[in-house]
Amino acid sequence: MAVSGHIRAKGETMRRLRNVKIVATLGPSSETYEMIRALHEAGADVFRLNMSHGTHDEIREKHRFIRQVEKDLQSPIAILADLQGPKLRVGVFANGSEELTEGALFRLDLDKAEGDQSRVCLPHPEIFEALEPGARLLVNDGKIRLKVESCGADHANCVVVTGGTISNRKGVNVPDVVLPLAALSEKDRDDLEFACGLGVDWLALSFVQRAADVEEARALAQGRAAILSKIEKPSAVDAFDEILSASDGIMVARGDLGVELPVSAVPPIQKRLVRKCRHAAKPVIVATQMLESMIESPMPTRAEVSDVSGAIYEGADAVMLSAESAAGQYPIEAVSTMNDVAIEVEHDPTYREVIEASRTAPRSGVADAIVAAAREVAETTEVAAICCFSQSGTTALLIARERPRVPIIAMTSLRGTARRLALSWGTNCVMTSDVSRFKMAVVASARAARDLGYADHDDQIVVTAGLPFNVPGTTNILRVAPCDERLIFNMENE
Repeated sequence: MAVSGHIRAKGETMRRLRNVKIVATLGPSSETYEMIRALHEAGADVFRLNMSHGTHDEIREKHRFIRQVEKDLQSPIAILADLQGPKLRVGVFANGSEELTEGALFRLDLDKAEGDQSRVCLPHPEIFEALEPGARLLVNDGKIRLKVESCGADHANCVVVTGGTISNRKGVNVPDVVLPLAALSEKDRDDLEFACGLGVDWLALSFVQRAADVEEARALAQGRAAILSKIEKPSAVDAFDEILSASDGIMVARGDLGVELPVSAVPPIQKRLVRKCRHAAKPVIVATQMLESMIESPMPTRAEVSDVSGAIYEGADAVMLSAESAAGQYPIEAVSTMNDVAIEVEHDPTYREVIEASRTAPRSGVADAIVAAAREVAETTEVAAICCFSQSGTTALLIARERPRVPIIAMTSLRGTARRLALSWGTNCVMTSDVSRFKMAVVASARAARDLGYADHDDQIVVTAGLPFNVPGTTNILRVAPCDERLIFNMENE
């Protein structure tokens, strides 16, 4: 029976009714155990902890509640810690704010004196080091636009291209140059260590500019969390192939991307990046302002619904709620709406046509061939599900890349793998004990498919695994297996 975006199968295990995953940001509107549980039951698969807001004690409490919900509902949940990244801000004004008019001159410098209508401090010498005449500076999410006329090691003389009110500590974007900034601030380093110590599953890196930024974070994480790069700068778009190669996942963060680039450029960039992520078998989240009006309204706009639908049709692994679930008045309704849109889209025959037409993954190795064969068998025979044994999660990601028409069941003995895969398209994770023989893997898979409600006694499933077991990257075997308990029992006792 359908309930709040999921159904309960045998053993009270949660089963989603759609493949795309939902990421919900936690905040003042969603920080209690009761609300986090309600959000998960409504459809949230991943919870985002925004390290820009809240103390470590407050974040620790949210983490504890998530893990308690996971335990109570027997449902693996991924936790994404989103690092703040280097924040560039102007200083303060003597009057609190000033009005800048188009065509006026305005100076940014390192002088810590309070600003006025002619100048203000920009306490970031690294910006001045990188600036050149003609470069743009965008203040307050691009509401104010400045063009550099001349610059030096401690100043930039600008002309106001788009005027408006500039006030204390507004953010600054520099879209035209790669800034010589450290990938991680001191706060980020402290937050990274804290989050890894808690046991989060994913670390999101803000304002990534180059692959080296990702490699620095990976060295600090030391395998304790997967690394997800947020693409929100033109330099990241330019270096995307290298960043994707260095990352475990990607977030298309359309907020800052739409500030630093023309808004008309964002949709094609989104489509291109989503397709590249799928080609690489790495999860991709589409984020920012997806249901923005639901911060204050229980109903979304039709344009927002179309935006969410577009990301799903493109093949994104996940769609994300930010302020809608963190600070909005209707967090449960926002998750439920996103869940309902996903179910509706995935039942549209056009969805399958689009997804299958965009299947361009290479067949370069044994594992690629096995997962492609598993998908083809599932599409041409009466197979109820594809089950894969995966310790590192790689096989499950490869199967998800195929976007099969039947459910994907990832069997693993590693809880961390199960949690990380909660972000991956269509992947339903089941904890299992270690197995040493393929026969026992088949037995465990058949029972899991039945217990989850994906298969009945007279159904068949596809099982993939790697021999020898528990060695990452060895997927090399496929079997079509029955789910009949008598046949399973006989196999078990052979």
